[in-house]
Amino acid sequence: MPKETVLDQPWMGALRELKEQLQALQDSEREHTEALQLLKRQLAETKSSTKSLRTTIGEAFERLHRLLRERQKAMLEELEADTARTLTDIEQKVQRYSQQLRKVQEGAQILQERLAETDRHTFLAGVASLSERLKGKIHETNLTYEDFPTSKYTGPLQYTIWKSLFQDIHPVPAALTLDPGTAHQRLILSDDCTIVAYGNLHPQPLQDSPKRFDVEVSVLGSEAFSSGVHYWEVVVAEKTQWVIGLAHEAASRKGSIQIQPSRGFYCIVMHDGNQYSACTEPWTRLNVRDKLDKVGVFLDYDQGLLIFYNADDMSWLYTFREKFPGKLCSYFSPGQSHANGKNVQPLRINTVRI
Repeated sequence: MPKETVLDQPWMGALRELKEQLQALQDSEREHTEALQLLKRQLAETKSSTKSLRTTIGEAFERLHRLLRERQKAMLEELEADTARTLTDIEQKVQRYSQQLRKVQEGAQILQERLAETDRHTFLAGVASLSERLKGKIHETNLTYEDFPTSKYTGPLQYTIWKSLFQDIHPVPAALTLDPGTAHQRLILSDDCTIVAYGNLHPQPLQDSPKRFDVEVSVLGSEAFSSGVHYWEVVVAEKTQWVIGLAHEAASRKGSIQIQPSRGFYCIVMHDGNQYSACTEPWTRLNVRDKLDKVGVFLDYDQGLLIFYNADDMSWLYTFREKFPGKLCSYFSPGQSHANGKNVQPLRINTVRI
């Protein structure tokens, strides 16, 4: 076996160091390659998504433009019909009253001529036949005139148009109701099942069942979603705590529940009086400038999208992107109220009535 020379150790040390540097460079090369591939995929997906969104936005506005054009056309046609009907009525009355005026003027002329007669015998001789000559000459006006329906085309015109458009816009805030059979015993529901509040009194003597929440002060909506596009709004004004969103119909309702996607819950929460978060793992803090009064919830089941909005100005709050496995129900928790008066306000489903 050849003996190591004096140069072998430095050489081997340098060789080892170079190999380590090569390995580090190769690792860095692989990481950069993977990062670049990811960025290229994101670039392609962003371009594709932007193209799709442009189409979606264009179609949405084109539909509104088309609806507006149709409403404008219908309103102008109605205006023309009202105008033609009113003008015809006025013109017919003008003709009738012009004819009557001529007869009245003829009668007045006859009477003036008779009154101008100075010979008494001649005057009296014609009086008997005068009445016959005046028949049909005297007319009462009895003019009836209906105002042109100007207010029909003025007033709050934009609001009038919006109300007519509302029937063609989809989705609009749905008239959801709460399912009393799922409500925690301390929750109090309104008679129409659109309002839920936490009761500080003793729990209500309600029959327990697998459907009912027994620890979380929660309640589900009556309707289960398994397809389609849906939107609803929840009034959350003056509260210091709440949770709203969606829950799998099959999600557990017993015991203490972690409100997170892996447990079948897709929600946002208001906590600590003025903090907002998405119930992800861990929670994601939401950038909310002003306290929310009303939250909009948009579900596109087939696309796997659940989006939350500030319903007052429709500004975006958070989006869950999921492949939903099975039926979903709307989820509501008003949170516990306190003896000091905090968080006593209920949650209320906002129903738009037209």
